[in-house]
Parts: sequence; structure tokens; C-alpha cells
Amino acid sequence: MTEMSIEPARTGTADGAERNGKREAAAGLTPFIDALRVPPVLRPGRSGAGRGIDIELRTTWVRLHSQLPPTKVWAYAGHYPGPTIEVRRRERLRIAWVNRLTGAYPVTAAEARAVPGAPLPTDVPGRTGATVVEGVGRLPAWVVTHLHGAVTGGGNDGWTENAVAQGDAQLSEYPNDHRAATWWYHDHAMDITRWNVYAGLCGMYLVRDGEEDALQLPAGEHEIPLVIQDRNLDTDEDGRLTGRLLHKTLVIGTDAQGRNITTPFAGPYTLVNGTIWPYAKVDARWYRFRLLNGANARTFTLRLVDDETGEQVTGAVHQIGSDGGLLPRPLAVDGALSVAPAERMDLLIDFGRLRGRTLRLVNDAPGVAYPQVMQFRVGEQKAADGFVLPAVLSSSFERLTHDTAPRHQHRLVVLTPPGPVGGGHPEIWEMRQAEPGTVCVPGEGVIQVKGADGVVRTYQRGGRMFDDTLGFMVRHGDWEQWSFLNLGGAGTHPMHIHLIDFQVLSRDIYPADPESPFDTELGGTRAPLEYGGAAPIAPGDRGWKDVIQVPPGQMVNVIGQFRGARGRFMYHCHLLEHEDMGMMRPFVVMPPEALEFHHHQPDGSHGHHVR
Repeated sequence: MTEMSIEPARTGTADGAERNGKREAAAGLTPFIDALRVPPVLRPGRSGAGRGIDIELRTTWVRLHSQLPPTKVWAYAGHYPGPTIEVRRRERLRIAWVNRLTGAYPVTAAEARAVPGAPLPTDVPGRTGATVVEGVGRLPAWVVTHLHGAVTGGGNDGWTENAVAQGDAQLSEYPNDHRAATWWYHDHAMDITRWNVYAGLCGMYLVRDGEEDALQLPAGEHEIPLVIQDRNLDTDEDGRLTGRLLHKTLVIGTDAQGRNITTPFAGPYTLVNGTIWPYAKVDARWYRFRLLNGANARTFTLRLVDDETGEQVTGAVHQIGSDGGLLPRPLAVDGALSVAPAERMDLLIDFGRLRGRTLRLVNDAPGVAYPQVMQFRVGEQKAADGFVLPAVLSSSFERLTHDTAPRHQHRLVVLTPPGPVGGGHPEIWEMRQAEPGTVCVPGEGVIQVKGADGVVRTYQRGGRMFDDTLGFMVRHGDWEQWSFLNLGGAGTHPMHIHLIDFQVLSRDIYPADPESPFDTELGGTRAPLEYGGAAPIAPGDRGWKDVIQVPPGQMVNVIGQFRGARGRFMYHCHLLEHEDMGMMRPFVVMPPEALEFHHHQPDGSHGHHVR
């Protein structure tokens, strides 16, 4: 390994009784008695980055809560979460992700059915009444790392099937030619991503540039990553928590072969930076938080509230960035923040106006058994702080519309409800526009859409499974609009496209009844889906994104440029259980001059603007 700068992990003093009050234990653990851990910072520097660095994936033991025994995890560089890697723009970095994982698989997977009158099994720890999923305990240490947000060639991106075994290394190069942004890295192994990430394989990656430097944002110990996840834990025969990671999902049915159909994972314990319900002591001044939803499938609805009154804090929280970098201007956050898996938010909080108070970050989403996330304890005295919130963050930002965007193609991707056609699971359908009279209507795999212009267009399904024939081939440098249409039945899908940043052009409303006009038995529409107007775009979604929430009954239209790298990439739902169950498809980016000679050019694009 070449020389690099490593800033050690930070943690507060574990004096949880201070200002904690008498808190009831939740699911066997007391909240807010453990200090927030801050992962170490790894700065390769220009000399080290050019020659490359090694990051070992190792089996280690961590204490997720002081009332728990140690937990076995898989970790980057022995840290859960992994070290925060920090680079400058255009500071090329080569990483050898070295698989040094040893021992048995650190996760137990189980499935359970709901019992009338009892709490949901996913809200309680332990395996009582659950069935262990056969084969998970025998999984090998087979891993591949994806740097989420990076513009890098297909050979460096962490292709899902190119995972490496114990003792081998994945060699990847990252040009980092990108505006300042908050990225993250995580495992992406085919079919088992949900368990490998759950085992602990994730970490943050920050790109910095001159535009960000000029803002003089809070830095050093006043800039803190917050990796938010949920987990469940196993118990022993006496009901005591063992600390072992338990991936327990809810059974909602069976497929034609008698196999269980389960919901994506949700667990009772919320972790921040690998600690369950931590607290953080903060000075009465401005702080910057790089927030990541690193959960398998849970979307967090976050609010900052007063610990005593429960009332929301106003006037102190501002969003300054999204997945792909800085927003043009700060956004005041006086309501809830909806953060789906893999989404990032760059936040500023002015604790100077909250001195002496105790605050809680809570998950206000419906149906959450234990809403606490973490606690902030603000110092009594206002700290010296010369920071002033700037009126403009990114003068280089340009907001795109359909009419102002460069000339582009359109692609339609339909997210289907669970049904017999998909074996009880939602699917990704890549659609091709069909000429009138060339397909039978209604028919399996056929979707009709009546857009805002009143024209009915007919689409025929191309690919739907990951291994189906490649459907999307993109010319390097092209702009494209991708439209994701969620027909309902499986909640909101956070859709992620590798390689590119995109902007949201519009959110269009369409029917989302799983039975009509889309028929799950038929696997197609019996009548055209009719445009029902426009839904608002959240202010925080108007910046550069690489993950977008697609709720039932919406067609979300995004546009981006496929440039800077070539090769084979993926797009998928970032609910990891959906991804592993088939909601992932490949696409290829090629030089246009080479693509001219391709003997078979699948084309899922269409020339019309569907709304």
C-alpha cells in the first residue's frame, strides 16, 4: 500500500446518562446512551492516488450498542461503516479492493408470517416463529465493490457478476472528474447484494473541488457523515439479544412453485454510523452533515424535533446538496425529509440558534415501531463561528427542462405490480414503441399509454429479466430521457442508473390500480393508461440526482448525458431485495463510430415525448 493520510475514527464520550433522562428500553435496548462514531477519513493524496492503494475487506467484531455483545460484520479496512475516502476533482485513484474475509457468513436470514393480534415479526428481534432461509449460512465471501455515483469505465464499475473470492482482489480506477459530491461505495454481488451490504460492506466517498472550497463550509470535526441503516438482531433460547445480524423478512404469499414471497427488509433498530440510536455532542455553531440512506429498503421520513416537546425545529436546517453535488441555492428544511435507499443529502444545521437544547432526529414514516434515529446535545455557550450561509451555492448549475435540454432520445421503463407474470415479484420491463396493428391488444407484455397530448401509444415489452437479451445500447456522449412508470402494487421504487447524473424533468400521474387498467393476470393493459396531470417535483429533487423515488401512479421523467466512460453498466431498483429478485437490467455505452458496425442494434428508444 502506498503512503496516504488517514484521519482516525472519532467518537464522543460515552456518558449516556447526561441529559438522557429516564428512557424506556426499546426492543431490548436503551436509546441515546452510546456516542456517535465517525468513521476514519482516508485521503490518498496525489502521489498515493496515482500509484494506487489497497483496501482490505475483513471480518471483524463491533459493538453496535453498549448493551449488546459484539457483532460479527464484514467491513472495509476493518471499519463499519468503512473509511470515508476523500479525493479532489480529477485526482485519479486506483483501488485494489482485497478480499481478506474469513470465517462463516455473518448474517442469519429468516422468513416469518404475521400473526393476528401480535406485532409484526419484522418489528421484533429473534427468530421465534420464523424459518431460516436455507443456503445463506453456506454463502462464500464472494464480493464486488461499486462506487455509487462515479463516472468510470464498465470494467471499474463493479459489474455484479465480476465478484471476487477470498484471497483475490478487484482492481478499479476512478478518474474522479466530477463536481464536488457525496458518493458511497458498497457491495454489488449478483443475487446476494442484500445480505453482503447487510453484513456491513458500505462506506462514504467525498469528491471536493474549487467551487465547494470557495463556500468555506463547516469542515474538520464540524463536517460529519451520517450513514443511516436499519437492522434486526437474533436472540438466544432465553430471548436475550446475541448481537448476531438477523435479516428477517415478512412472508406475504407463495408463488406457483410453493416458494415464499416476502417483502423487502425492515428492522426495528436504526443505526447511525454503525451504532444503534446514538447521541452526538455538538457545539452551538454550524455543522455540515453528509447524510446517506444506506438501508436495504427502508425509506426514512426524517424530522429534527425538540427532545422535550416533540415539536419540529424550524429555521435551523438547510439542504445544500443532493446525490450529484451542490444545489444552486440553499433550501430551508422546515418539514420532513424523505430519503430513500441510496439517496444522499448534504445538510447544514445551525446549532448556534439551538444552544443548550437536546434534539432528536426521528423517522416520521407511518408504521414505524421505533421512530428514534439519534440525539443531538447542543452546548450551552455559543461557539466562535464565522460561517455565513451563502445565497448562491453553485453558479455553474444549470436547470434543464425538456425543451431546453439537448436533442435526445426517449426510453420507457415500466415497473410492474407483483403478479403471476412476475412470479409474485415486481419487475422491470423495457418497452419498445410498436407501430399500430403490429401487436395484439390487449396482450401479455403490451402496454398502452394515452399521454398528455391525447395520443394513444402502444408499447411492447423487450427485456424483463437480468439475463434477457440486451435492450438498451447508448451512443457515448448522447443525452437521453428515461421515463420510469410505476404501475403500483409494491410501493415506491428508488431507481438508480449507473454512470450518469440526471435531472428530473417531470412527474406525471397515471393510474396505479394493480387490477385495472393493467391486468396482473394478463400481464398487460386492457385499456390505455390515461395521463392524469402533473405531480410536483420536490425542491431537493431539482438538483443533480442518480437515484429517484418513483411512487405508485407516477411516470418520472429524467434526463442525463452518457459521457465520460464506456462499457456495460446496470440500472435497477435500489431496494436491495427487489434488485436481487430481478429488478435490474444492463445497458451498454459504446463509441458511436463503433456502434455503427454492431451487427444487432437493439433499440428500446422512441422518438415521441410521452406524457
